[in-house]
Amino acid sequence: MTIIRNSISPRAALPLALAAILASPAFAQEPPAEDANKKTAAAEATATDLDTIIVTVERREQDLQKYAGTAQALYADDLRELGINNELRNIQVMVPGLSIANQEGHAEIYMRGVGSANSTELGDPANAPHVNGTYIPRPRGLGAMFYDLERVEVNKGPQGTLRGRNALGGTLNIVTKRPDLEEFGGYVQVEAGNRDHEAGEFAVNLPLGGVAGLRFAGYSVDKGSSFENAGAARHLKPAGIQDEKGGRLSLLYQPDDKLSVFLMADMGKEGGTGYPGANIFRAVTEGNTLPDDLDMRQVIYRGPQGKLDATNWGAMAQISYDFGPVKVEYNGSYRDVDFQQTNASSDSILWPGRNIAPRTADNPDGIEYDNYSSVYWLTQSQSQVHELRFSSPDDARLYWTAGAFHFEENQKSGFFSLNDRGVFYSGTEFTMPVVRSKSTALFADGTFNVNDRFRLKAGLRHTEEEKFRYGIGGNWTIGLGADNNCCFATRLGTEGFMPAFLYRPNFDVSNLTSNADLARFLLQGVARSGARDTILDQLGGIADGSMPNGLCVDRPDTGGDSLNCTADGSHPWVNLGIPQQQIGRSKFDFTDWRLGFEYDASDDSLLYATVSTGHKAGGFNDSFDIDFIPETFKPESLVSFEIGSKNTFRWFNGLRSTFNVSAFYYDYSDQVFQDLAVVGVNQDGDATGFSLVNRNIGKSEIYGLELDSLLRFRHGFSLGLNALYLHTEIKDGVVADVRSQNFGAGGITSKIDLAGNELPLSSEFTFNVHLKQSFELVHGSFDWQFLASYRSAYYLTQFNDRDVVYLSDTAGTVDRIEDAATAGFPDRQRAETTLNAGLGFTSLSGAWRFELWGSNLLNNDVSQKALVGPNLNLRFLNDPRSYGLRVRYNF
Repeated sequence: MTIIRNSISPRAALPLALAAILASPAFAQEPPAEDANKKTAAAEATATDLDTIIVTVERREQDLQKYAGTAQALYADDLRELGINNELRNIQVMVPGLSIANQEGHAEIYMRGVGSANSTELGDPANAPHVNGTYIPRPRGLGAMFYDLERVEVNKGPQGTLRGRNALGGTLNIVTKRPDLEEFGGYVQVEAGNRDHEAGEFAVNLPLGGVAGLRFAGYSVDKGSSFENAGAARHLKPAGIQDEKGGRLSLLYQPDDKLSVFLMADMGKEGGTGYPGANIFRAVTEGNTLPDDLDMRQVIYRGPQGKLDATNWGAMAQISYDFGPVKVEYNGSYRDVDFQQTNASSDSILWPGRNIAPRTADNPDGIEYDNYSSVYWLTQSQSQVHELRFSSPDDARLYWTAGAFHFEENQKSGFFSLNDRGVFYSGTEFTMPVVRSKSTALFADGTFNVNDRFRLKAGLRHTEEEKFRYGIGGNWTIGLGADNNCCFATRLGTEGFMPAFLYRPNFDVSNLTSNADLARFLLQGVARSGARDTILDQLGGIADGSMPNGLCVDRPDTGGDSLNCTADGSHPWVNLGIPQQQIGRSKFDFTDWRLGFEYDASDDSLLYATVSTGHKAGGFNDSFDIDFIPETFKPESLVSFEIGSKNTFRWFNGLRSTFNVSAFYYDYSDQVFQDLAVVGVNQDGDATGFSLVNRNIGKSEIYGLELDSLLRFRHGFSLGLNALYLHTEIKDGVVADVRSQNFGAGGITSKIDLAGNELPLSSEFTFNVHLKQSFELVHGSFDWQFLASYRSAYYLTQFNDRDVVYLSDTAGTVDRIEDAATAGFPDRQRAETTLNAGLGFTSLSGAWRFELWGSNLLNNDVSQKALVGPNLNLRFLNDPRSYGLRVRYNF
């Protein structure tokens, strides 16, 4: 989207100067009131006539008020002044029905209840992220692109025919500023705020002979964590510390009105301490405290220091040539993501009366800080997108566009969960050196002008996709016996530890059967042992055959009974287990379509109705037992019915305002719910290994009503109103209850019927009020804006606070039933109102601008996502209250 204005956009200025200016008369000397009112009204009417928003939702430029659908444009000036800054997830306060959570550095985007929580290599987003209209398959590091922006486009509803891959519930498009061909210029910006916030940003625009332009932009952000280390291990920094920087170079070449070439290269770097959430399970069960009464930012950190090291770079080309009867456009991109994170490990959070002193013999209820259980993440992705489009002239009676789309992604991924303490060692590793995805589509879309007021629309897109994965996945198990007792503990992950991940010499486990084979494979998973790890000493002799039962070392865990080694220093028995082979393949195709009409009831009123579809890619599951786990899952599909009206009217001396309304209904089928399957059973028949499984077992109904209005008043004042009523209901879906913690012998699990539940993150009511004003002063101009966003209560998981059923034996007998809060799994986020505000002063020349900004001024703690499982209720939170000062110099 672009916006055409005839007024000077706000620029930059200083608080001391601002105070001095505000002390002077509010307005410059004015003519007589009647003449002034006439001139002001005429000027404002002229300005608002030109204040037209141009959208490209349908891959061509058109007035937003003439677009038959629901879209929203967020402009860079508003995002900056309201304190959104470089936090992509914070834009959700401006868009009803939008939810964005940062889970382990992965942006999870939900729109109107539609989204995807699977951020592994098995999953895909359900709402496609784009940068400058180009698809981004792996939404890690999107925040590192969030600077020197033109706008952010949020398009609601399935975009299957127009945007294609994984646009099931909508799209989010980050649009960067393009070079100006005519004028040299740019800006330098610095800012400071609470939580040690320091940031800088700049851009330089260089025109090249009137036919080309270069733009170079960069930014840097350092910011303290929103969490606090509330434990005794004071040397550990909390999760969430930001250290980001990036740069972007753009070239635009337009020698005439036929040829356009846009090239862009960018790189972003993210450091700091990573983005794990806060596990509140023990605080709820042992502290007997509900989330609303907890300070979820008071985390008890222990073990390793959390660390993030991520690089995201890419290049894109957009080339078009207008031949007259046909316009040809090529869009291509390459993107490389290298994401590595060591989770900051914690022992839940602080609750009233909790004993946080170190565990000792005299303090057995204290915390074991010397516990290096943690999680290591690795994602490497190289993707390329190619699209060739042909289109008719914009003024043709039949406007059509057709073309081909091709996407490829090669991934390498790793996940390593370490369990440092415990007598029988158990960890989990999934390492995939090969993950490939391909998607190819052919599409056509057209709008036929039946007459001057009535238009018919139709589109069709056929997509073929395939995926392949090879690697290992499953549990590490190490049992080292002593005197017929179990067992000597193994330490893994202490200071300096580094997993091998992709640097393993071998990923073929098909013929590894002996203890020596298994021990070698386990040791090959360690690139560098930690300073106090024992695994090499314990398994080295097994691996090289010198000591078949391994070396017995002093029991490294604390608080356990004394165990004795055999006389020769080895173990009487050894039990080793390694991950299983993972080979996954899937291939599928689907067709998206849309039909609709548009009717101009008048020059200022549009009526429309559309039926459209969208799909999210299918895939495959972890390979264990095909009798219990399906090898593949199908694409999800959504059919949307929408009717709406867009209206422009004039009031207050001809000021242009808008009022739009739309009603929608979604039929959401083949919905993927994550189920839990037992993949390991011990000799007693007890379940010992589990795997999350993607199954097409869900069906949901979604409908709602959305209203938005922009009212303009005199003296530069405007009022934006946006309201959404949303109803979501799961109609079908029975899954294993991952909360139940214990599983009956033989792997019998508790099932839960989700029918009647709401979809996660779907508030029934959302209401936004956005006030803005700008006016002239003696020495410049002053502006302010205020955003209030109300969001009603919503559930964080599919379980909707339902009771937890526990089983006890092979017959699946119910042992007990607990309500969700008692069991440790409350998942309802209460209603909240979020307030953002900003004010700014621009010098008379437009060179200097000064801003004060504040976001989440009420300092509400809001859970934006929850992961639940045995002993796990992990919350990912919003950004707390932030405020600061910004100075910008434009040249």
